[in-house]
Amino acid sequence: MKKKAKKNNSNKILQIHTGILVLENKKIFKGIGIGYQGSATGEVCFNTSLTGYQEIISDPSYAGQIINFTFPHIGNVGTNKEDHESDKIWTKGVIFNSEITEPSNYRSFLHLDSWLKRNKIVGITGLDTRSLTNIIRDKGAPKGTISFSKKGKFNISKLYNITSKWSGLNNLDLAKEVSTKKNYLWKGFKTWKKGLGYKKNKKNSFHVIAIDYGIKKNILRYFSDFDCKVTVVSCKTDADKIISLNPNGVFLSNGPGDPAATGKYAIQIIKKLIKKNLPIFGICLGHQILGLALGAKTKKMKLGHRGANHPVKNLIDGKVEITSQNHGFEIVQRDLPKNIEITHKSLFDNSIEGIRLKNKPVFSVQYHPEANPGPQDSVYLFKKFISNMRSNAKKKRY
Repeated sequence: MKKKAKKNNSNKILQIHTGILVLENKKIFKGIGIGYQGSATGEVCFNTSLTGYQEIISDPSYAGQIINFTFPHIGNVGTNKEDHESDKIWTKGVIFNSEITEPSNYRSFLHLDSWLKRNKIVGITGLDTRSLTNIIRDKGAPKGTISFSKKGKFNISKLYNITSKWSGLNNLDLAKEVSTKKNYLWKGFKTWKKGLGYKKNKKNSFHVIAIDYGIKKNILRYFSDFDCKVTVVSCKTDADKIISLNPNGVFLSNGPGDPAATGKYAIQIIKKLIKKNLPIFGICLGHQILGLALGAKTKKMKLGHRGANHPVKNLIDGKVEITSQNHGFEIVQRDLPKNIEITHKSLFDNSIEGIRLKNKPVFSVQYHPEANPGPQDSVYLFKKFISNMRSNAKKKRY
């Protein structure tokens, strides 16, 4: 009698979980580690954008955060040498649903996995991003530690202790960490155009001083599009020093962390600049700090807004703009000072998305009109700032 042949399982490959995410509530997610081998702790948030992952990861506003991408296909156009929003990557970690595919794009020079490794960013793929997003949606953005080990061995208790001991973003001034340490003149490159790339601006119609709380390069490129010379200064640069540089206007940049913590030194600088009747324009963190300088309050949001499809209503003309957003704090609407006019509101949660000072050329928005690769519904805000500088220059002339 013939013996039954044993099933051969030699072709079965057991997948080792080389990546892990440990949340402060002790919830654990397992996947495949990518990028840099090591561990990183931060606030876990999600971003709903379908495109622009390189710009998102290189945005200094993500300092102290681990980004969970809700779109499943990340990495399919690789990475290029030009679209960085910052010279240094401040993002703590990244989470993807699907395995990174081989890049297919004429501008690609490096696989996303290699790019993450080069920039020392820990990542996980093959993770249930929808389940993680639901946790963030229901409970708020949690603290977490992401870890990658090729051996797949992790000390869960240690990772949990690291997570629970981290202070979180409340009361954390990250602007001083990401801000330039040395003032510099922007090189003058414009926004990218197909067939042309990043061309250089040769005109200097206006001089803008950009206070760097974590500024994105595409903001600087837009100023070049409108023929502006831009001097970027540290977030702690004194108001008198800024005024001595003879600016036509002052820009308050985006950035990471708690605006109230950064405001401990930034508020007095901005108050002095407002008294000089200089045109001022703020984006994101700059918007929040401007609100604080005008007497408003800020608070941390449960979820924050992060994505490229957020509808915002312009209360001045009634139009709706599709915007790119990335913030976890907001200006509080209650007891807003009478000198502040709300100009924009979110159609998702009715939060403040834009303000202006009633009697001076000072305004700001919470969202990102400079977003690269888009949307570009709100580029008019740069034109408005240019118009304010032009009008202010005429007043000085006569």
